[in-house]
Amino acid sequence: MPIGIFGRKLGMTQIFDETGRIQAVTLVKAEVCQISQIKTTQTDGYNGIQVAYGQTSLNSLTKPQQGHLKKATGTGFKYFGEFRTEAPDNFKLGQELTLESFTVGQKLRVTGKSIGKGFAGCQKRHNFSRGPMTHGSKNHRLPGSIGAGTTPGRVYPGKKMAGRLGNNKITIKNTEILAVNIKEKVIVLKGSLPGKAHSLLKLQTTNN
Repeated sequence: MPIGIFGRKLGMTQIFDETGRIQAVTLVKAEVCQISQIKTTQTDGYNGIQVAYGQTSLNSLTKPQQGHLKKATGTGFKYFGEFRTEAPDNFKLGQELTLESFTVGQKLRVTGKSIGKGFAGCQKRHNFSRGPMTHGSKNHRLPGSIGAGTTPGRVYPGKKMAGRLGNNKITIKNTEILAVNIKEKVIVLKGSLPGKAHSLLKLQTTNN
């Protein structure tokens, strides 16, 4: 049984559950995933497997990557990720991980990058309240006081201010599988998931 897999977010849609209620879901397409390295406590200090995803030509990779993949899969891959496991002996190099072992009702931990929203102000980034919009007010969307006074005479690190919003690593826990289509290599997950359409997602079973 694979402990995890990588996939591409196709987008969101709606389905009807058994009771006839509409359920928001996210479709994820899981293409070829192969084990490119097996790590053990003797060689690496911990047990785990490295999974390669996103097939490409070997010539497009660096020579160290080519040598690494030739010994394991024989084909080129763009992306790599790790999954911890207590039984690395159950896996072998080049083994392909598929959706066949995932079942409806199973819970997954989904990791991906959230949508980047660029430079944002305090209201959008930290949910600050705005100032009065009445005539004469000069504080509509300003951050307000940021200093602590003459002492210490500086702004404390970590102060909530305007800055980059989004584009962070996000993990959604206990995401339920509602359907699995082996033929189309598509898995249907309950609710929303981080990232834009076609973004890379890491799906991991919660019992590992």
